[in-house]
Amino acid sequence: MIKRLLARGFWTVSPWTLRSEDAPSSPSVFVAAPHTSNWDFILMLAVAWQKDIDIFWVGKDALFKGIGGKIMRALGGVAVDRKNPQNVVSELVDRMSAGHGAGLVITPDGTRGGHEYWKSGFYRIAQETGLPVTLAYVDRHTMTSGLGPTFTLTGDVSADMDRIREFFEDKSGFYPHKRVEPRLRSELNPGTESRH
Repeated sequence: MIKRLLARGFWTVSPWTLRSEDAPSSPSVFVAAPHTSNWDFILMLAVAWQKDIDIFWVGKDALFKGIGGKIMRALGGVAVDRKNPQNVVSELVDRMSAGHGAGLVITPDGTRGGHEYWKSGFYRIAQETGLPVTLAYVDRHTMTSGLGPTFTLTGDVSADMDRIREFFEDKSGFYPHKRVEPRLRSELNPGTESRH
């Protein structure tokens, strides 16, 4: 209740507008993009709290040290060792399979530095758990943020990514010049995984 009131206050005073489809009715992997700023985190929480979604998200170990770590965990953060991406995926699959939270938020374009490809972890987690994906966005051009469609991946990576690209095509992120095109390395080189 408190979270929802805080979110409502945020959307009232913020220059940003919540423009969203309904929240999924069952657990989902939230694909949040474009990830170009720390403001994405604030907007993500405001969307989730307004929609009353119990989410958790992953962050690098450094975020979870000291008093800041307690705050990050209270906000749904889970510390992971990103130097070993396969273990990260396995750990997250286990958490989702065990029913931890209603949604796992993944930012597949990685950290806010320049990257050529999206990371494929969200795809592998959704496939291994059988959970659908929910597209979540930030768009500076329209000053809107929210949830897009929820759907189940087919296993046809190119077709699934075409659907994802179509949704994010006009979504700019907080800093449009840092936007990364939704594309997995394995689309260009079948049999490879973008684990970095």
